[in-house]
Amino acid sequence: EVAYSQSTGQKEQLSRCLQRGIRRVQDLCKVLQLPAAFEETAVSYFQRALQLPAFHLVSLEKKELLGGCCVFVTCRQRNWPLTMGTVCSLLYARQDLFASVFLSLQKELGLSVPALSLADLVTTHLNSFRLFQPAANVPAPFLEDKEKLLARTMGIVELASETWLVTGRHPVPVVTAAAFLAWQSLQPGPRLSCPLARFCRLAGVDLPPPAHLRLKELLEILLGMASQLSWLRGFTLDKKTVVKHIGDLLQHRVFLLRNAFSQQDGEEQRDTAPGRGS
Repeated sequence: EVAYSQSTGQKEQLSRCLQRGIRRVQDLCKVLQLPAAFEETAVSYFQRALQLPAFHLVSLEKKELLGGCCVFVTCRQRNWPLTMGTVCSLLYARQDLFASVFLSLQKELGLSVPALSLADLVTTHLNSFRLFQPAANVPAPFLEDKEKLLARTMGIVELASETWLVTGRHPVPVVTAAAFLAWQSLQPGPRLSCPLARFCRLAGVDLPPPAHLRLKELLEILLGMASQLSWLRGFTLDKKTVVKHIGDLLQHRVFLLRNAFSQQDGEEQRDTAPGRGS
């Protein structure tokens, strides 16, 4: 009888953990505005993972990250622009811990994930840029720190998720346009007058024809974001001046995502509170 009650207790605990985890996965997908099919896949991965003994005895902290890893795996498989850094900032998680859960999830479920992540794609593309070392044909104000440009470019590419989906996810034009905006925004004074074609020439990279269109779409996304912020409404923003505020807009996006996610989490905890004492 003791064994029976222990086993049912364990099952109850597992099902509570499963329900809470599923809600967490769904909340993450909603906050990140992922398509419904992504949510279904991420939830099914989470359900499968929790049935495996490998995930029964992991720490609560790792269980909390498991749902985030299921969402991240789903996005990686579909080449959706989401970085590990964004998921970690939503979950207030350490990247090394998140990465270890991600790898064990991949191994235990036997999931195939594209070798190149979004971060890899952006890094590879930016590695070929000739804007990080002084050169005769690159004016001094146009030189940029590689890590700064990389971080900001990834933030901008993440904004382009809708564009990404519609364009068959050809990354180079989106990454080129995002890198251009990131570069301009890091020192707007001398750089705003530099057009995309000249930027590509200076960087020593090809200008893919769709990059102009991707640039236009990214600027529209940024203007849309800026119009929702009360402290930017006082400015008359256009496609040139909005570039000056990209740093603030990206920071604010993470703040908004975190807020939305913690609100969802708070509601979910209120919903489950009465049952917790039972």
